[in-house]
Amino acid sequence: MTATTQPAGASKGINALGLRKSYGEKVVLDGVDLQVAPGTIFALLGPNGAGKTTSVQILSTLISADEGQATVAGHSLEQDPDAVRSEIGVTGQFAAVDGLLTAEENLELIADLLHLDKAEGKRRAAELLERFELTDVAQKSASNFSGGMRRKLDLAMTLVGKPSIIFLDEPTTGLDPRSRRTMWQMIRDLVAGGTTIFLTTQYLEEADQLADRIAVLDGGKIVAEGTADELKRRIPGGYIKLRFDDARHLDAAAHTLSQATRNDEDLTLQIPSDGSIPALRQVLDGLERSGIHAEALTVHTPDLDDVFLALTGQGRKTATTDSATAVKETQR
Repeated sequence: MTATTQPAGASKGINALGLRKSYGEKVVLDGVDLQVAPGTIFALLGPNGAGKTTSVQILSTLISADEGQATVAGHSLEQDPDAVRSEIGVTGQFAAVDGLLTAEENLELIADLLHLDKAEGKRRAAELLERFELTDVAQKSASNFSGGMRRKLDLAMTLVGKPSIIFLDEPTTGLDPRSRRTMWQMIRDLVAGGTTIFLTTQYLEEADQLADRIAVLDGGKIVAEGTADELKRRIPGGYIKLRFDDARHLDAAAHTLSQATRNDEDLTLQIPSDGSIPALRQVLDGLERSGIHAEALTVHTPDLDDVFLALTGQGRKTATTDSATAVKETQR
C-alpha cells in the first residue's frame, strides 16, 4: 500500500482514501473511501463478494491494500501498523474460541499473548467474565457452549487488550434472534463507553438498529453512504397516508391533493412522499388552508431491504435474496 501522508481529517477514528485491492484480475476493492468518527457505530453493508471482509482485513492490518492510504486510531496503516494493532480488536465471522479451554483459560490466553502480567491477566479475565455474564461457566469447557455463549466469549476475548476500535465482521451470523439482540446491547454498551465499532453485516435490521452511519459496498465501490434515514429517503416508494372520518372530507382532500391515490373503502388518501419534514409540512399546510381535517396520518418510507435491493443491482439476486431471508429470520 502506498502512503506518504495521512488522509485529510485523520482522527482517532478510521479514515481511508482510495483503497484498492485485487487478486489477479479480480478487483475486490476499487477506490474505497471511508470515514468513521470516534465513539460511533459504522456499518458496511453489501452482498457476498462485495469486499466487506477485505475492507476489514486491510484496516486491521491483516493484509495490505494495493493502493490508497488509511489511518486507524490516528496511526498510519503502512507507517505504524504495530501502533494500529495496539488500538484495535477484531471479531470475525466465526468465534475464535478454543473449545479445549475453559472460558477463563481462553481469556487468560489472550492476556498472555498481549504480554500482560499474570495478576493483571487474571484480573482482566474475571472482570470480563462478570461483564458478559459468564462467571457461572468460567470453569467449563468452551466446547459445551451454545453459539450465543461462544460469541459472547469471543467478544470478551477481543476486549482483553482494551481496544479503542473494534472490527466486527458479521458478528451475529448463525445466532438466534434472542442471542442476536443480546449481542446488539453489548455493542451499544461498548459505544456508550467510548469504543468505536466498525461493523459488517448482511442483517439489514442489524444495521438499522445499531449504526450511526451506513455505507453500501457493491462491486468493490461505495455506492451510497449516510444515516439509515438518509439512505431510505433516496429510494422511491415512500408515501404519506391520510385517513378521514367521512367521505365528505375524503372528497375535499382528494381535490386539494391531486397526486393522491384514494381508497373509498378505507376513507384514505396515499400521497407520494420522501417522508421528510418539509414534505409532511407541505401536505399538512395544504389541508389546513382548505379547512380539511384528517383523522389520522402515517408516514411510510422504504426500509433498508428496499435500499439494499435498489443500490446493489438486479444482477445480484442470490445475495440479496439471502440477505432478505436473514432479515426475516430476525423477525420470527
